[in-house]
This record gives sequence, structure tokens and C-alpha cells, in this order.
Amino acid sequence: MSNIPDSLKYTKEHEWVASTSSALVYRVGITDYAQSALGDIVYVQLPKVGQGLTADTVCGEVESTKSVSEIFSPVTGSVVAINNDLTSAPETINSDPYGTGWLFEVSVDSEPNNLLSASDYASITA
Repeated sequence: MSNIPDSLKYTKEHEWVASTSSALVYRVGITDYAQSALGDIVYVQLPKVGQGLTADTVCGEVESTKSVSEIFSPVTGSVVAINNDLTSAPETINSDPYGTGWLFEVSVDSEPNNLLSASDYASITA
């Protein structure tokens, strides 16, 4: 059974979203379920700081020893930070997908309302 923290919001494409200490800035990563399904992650392509993102569109990719998976932006907004540590250590996503394995942060105009609760997400991964 994968780890699905109650404090986060989720997408059907297996991304998680967490609020940050900055108003209307959200941190994004892939879920424990997604990293487990991918296997050993060897490369991550992230969006660029300043890049505009549209919810539910591809903004990067995660490559593992098994396959390449697209990253979908869970929100519409502008990228304000990326996790540069993943360039040299993409496997961090496997060991800590909800912590040091985060992908990027997005500044949005309003609080997102299109995301799943932990229990809703759990029901699609069961």
C-alpha cells in the first residue's frame, strides 16, 4: 500500500500539491504510488523558473529504468522554484517523494479547487 498523506491534495495523474509558507504558492511532486510504479528514477526534466503552466498539461518528465512518464501541472500559474538537487540525484524521488524529492513550486492567482483529497486519491490507486 502506498503512502498517501492526508495533508496533501492530489491529481488523477499521480502528482501531489502542498501549500507553502508563501500565500498562493504550491509545491508539486509525484506520489509514492507513482514513484513505486516507475521504479528506479534516473532522470527528471523540470519546467523552468518563470515558465507559465496550465493545469492538466505536460510540463516535464520523469525517466526510470522502466519507462518515461510525463509530469502534468496540477495548477495554472508560474514556476517560482525548481528542485535543482534532482539534477544530480533524481533517485531522491524514490526515497522521499513527499519531502526532498519535490519537483517544483508554482505561484497561482487563486486557490486550486480541482484537486483530489487523500481519500479520493486512495480510491483511484486501490
